[in-house]
Amino acid sequence: MMRFIGLLYGLVAYAIGLGAIVYAIGFVANLVVPKSIDIGGADLPWQQAVITNLALLAAFAIQHSVMARPGFKRWWTRLVPQPVERSTYVLAAGLALTLLFRYWEPIPAIVWSVEEPSLRTLLTAIYFAGYGVLVLSTFLIDHFNLFGLSQVFNALRGRATTEPSFRTPFLYKVVRHPIYLGLLMAFWAAPDMSVGHLLFSVATTGYILIGIALEERDLVAIHGDTYRDYRRRVRALLPLPRFGTAPMGADGRSTPLGRSQNV
Repeated sequence: MMRFIGLLYGLVAYAIGLGAIVYAIGFVANLVVPKSIDIGGADLPWQQAVITNLALLAAFAIQHSVMARPGFKRWWTRLVPQPVERSTYVLAAGLALTLLFRYWEPIPAIVWSVEEPSLRTLLTAIYFAGYGVLVLSTFLIDHFNLFGLSQVFNALRGRATTEPSFRTPFLYKVVRHPIYLGLLMAFWAAPDMSVGHLLFSVATTGYILIGIALEERDLVAIHGDTYRDYRRRVRALLPLPRFGTAPMGADGRSTPLGRSQNV
């Protein structure tokens, strides 16, 4: 019965987390959704809106980073069963995003507006391509493990969940953090950039850079020289070539990347 309850919990957490990501597509681009980055809100003075929005972004960043750290996980799994630890993380992230969407205060003054139709179309295409890169990247590193479903299904069957193998499929051969790259594409590819949208983009970019530093510290601690070699060979976000070669793995293949991406 407890395993079945864990499965239901995992499915609910997955639905909330995935729903938050889907809502974010409309939220950032002011499409379809009733409340978005530039539409809705209480029409607060811009100073109050900035403070409110930064507090919401900070709440999400703290949840997202603290719960992803190995030390917190070791403490957390003393209270939360291991099979639902990842689902709890996904649920908390989804709820933090929902809170942000609900209480975000638009600051609609325009920073730039692209008038050329072809450029607007290009920026819109980059925006949706960013979310495409994000989703594809999650499947490349085991989408269902990343969102906690593999863990609860394995627990239901009485099986242990093993961490995904350490590898560099497709996009991970050209950038170390394609999930973050996809987010940056989506956040900055705006035909119409408002002050509120710019605040969101600058703050989330800063968080992403801090998140990369924290993740890579954890990866080096776990994988040592294997990850250091990978980091020397492949750039973090910009798919630009590096000159020279790094050592290969013991099997003659390029040094691989393990799953440590948290969205």
